[in-house]
Amino acid sequence: MIKRLKTKFITLAMISLTLLLAAIVAGMNIINYNEVVRDADVRLEVIEENQERFPGGGMPFERGGREDMFFGKGGKGGRFMTMDEAEESRFFTVTCDSNGKIVQTKMDRIAAVDSSEAEDYASKVLSQAVDHGFIGEFRYSVISQDEQDVITFLDCGRVLDSYRDFLRASILMSLAGLLLVFGIITYFAGRIVKPVAESYEKQRRFITDAGHEIKTPLAIIKANLDVIELDPESTDESLKEIGNQVDRLAGLTSDLVYLSKMEEADTRPIAADVPISELAEEAVTSFGALAKDNGKSIESNIEPMLNVKADVKEIEKLLSILMENAVKYSTTDEPIRLSLRRDGKNNLLEISNKTREQINKEDIGHVFDRFYRMDESRNSETGGYGIGLSMANAIVTACGGKITAETSDGTDFIVKAILPS
Repeated sequence: MIKRLKTKFITLAMISLTLLLAAIVAGMNIINYNEVVRDADVRLEVIEENQERFPGGGMPFERGGREDMFFGKGGKGGRFMTMDEAEESRFFTVTCDSNGKIVQTKMDRIAAVDSSEAEDYASKVLSQAVDHGFIGEFRYSVISQDEQDVITFLDCGRVLDSYRDFLRASILMSLAGLLLVFGIITYFAGRIVKPVAESYEKQRRFITDAGHEIKTPLAIIKANLDVIELDPESTDESLKEIGNQVDRLAGLTSDLVYLSKMEEADTRPIAADVPISELAEEAVTSFGALAKDNGKSIESNIEPMLNVKADVKEIEKLLSILMENAVKYSTTDEPIRLSLRRDGKNNLLEISNKTREQINKEDIGHVFDRFYRMDESRNSETGGYGIGLSMANAIVTACGGKITAETSDGTDFIVKAILPS
C-alpha cells in the first residue's frame, strides 16, 4: 500500500509538473512565433508601400530626420521601418496577371533565389489562394494593383532559425528540468510518505494489539462462564474473576478514550498555572507506601514553587503514570528517583529506576507507542496495557512540552519531561 502511495505521489507530481511546463513552453513559443509573424507582416506592409524608395530600388534616398524612415499604409502614424532594417531586408516580388500568368519578377534585393525559383514560389501561392502565409522560409503577401496580383516574398530564414533554436532549447531545458525534478521527487518521496507509512503501521499495530488486549479478558470471562455452567459450586470465585476482567476492559476503554481526547486539540481543557512542585510531592508520598510494600523506596529532589501551564488533572495523571511505571518495573537494588527543577524557562521532570531486564536501544524509541512493551511478559505480571507512556506523551505534548526516554547502560530507565512554565 505504501509503495503504491509513493508511486501515485510521484506520478501525480510529475504529471502536474509536465502539464505546467508544457503550458509555459507552449505559451512562450506561441508568443515568440506571433512576434516573428507580426514583425514579418510589418516589414511586408512597409516594403509594399516603399519598394521604389528602398536602397537599390531605383529612386534616390537621402538619410536624415524623418525621411530616414519607411512608413506603411498608415503613413507616419502607422507601421514603419528604419533605414538599417530596410537594408537588412531580403525580398523579391512576382507580378501576375488576372489569369495567373507571371508578368514580372524583381530580384534585385535577394541573391539566394533565381527567377525560376521565384516563379515556383508564386505558383504555389496562387494555388493556395491565401493573401498571407509562409512558403518555406519566406513570408509572403498578395496585393492587387491595376488588375494584377503583386506577390512580395520576405526572407525570414534568420528569424525562423532563431525561433526554432529557442523552441528546441526550451524543450530540452524543460526535459532536463523534468528529469532533475523527477530525481528530487523520487529521493524525497520516501521522506514525504514516511509519516503516512508510520501512521499506517501504528494504526495497524494498534488494531492488532487492541484486539489482543480485549480478546484475553473476553476469553477469561468465557472460560469462567463455562466453569459456572459445569460446576455451580465455583460460582463465587468465577464471578469474582469475571468482575476483575470486566474492570480490566473498562479500564482499558477508559484509558483509550482519555488518550484519544488528549490527542484532539479542540477537546483539551483550558490551561492554568498548576503548582507542579506540590503535585510532585503528593505523588511521591502516595506511591511511597506502594513502593515500600514491594520492598522498594523513592528518593526525591523537588525544587519548590514551580508552576506549569496546564490542566491540574492532566499533571496529576502524568505524575501518576510515570510513578506507577517506575514502581512496577524497578528492582529493589536501588531507589526510584524523582527530580524536578527549573531548566531555563521550562521545568524539567526526571524519573529514573533500575530495571529487571536489560533494555535495548531499539526499545527506547518505541516506549511511547500504544501497546508497546519492552518485555511482553510484563502484561501477565503487572496487568498493564502498554499505553501508560503513550498517555504521558500525549499529556506532555498537549502542554506544549516534550518527553523523552533513555538508558545510560541498559540497566536503568530514565524518563525526562520538559514542561513550559
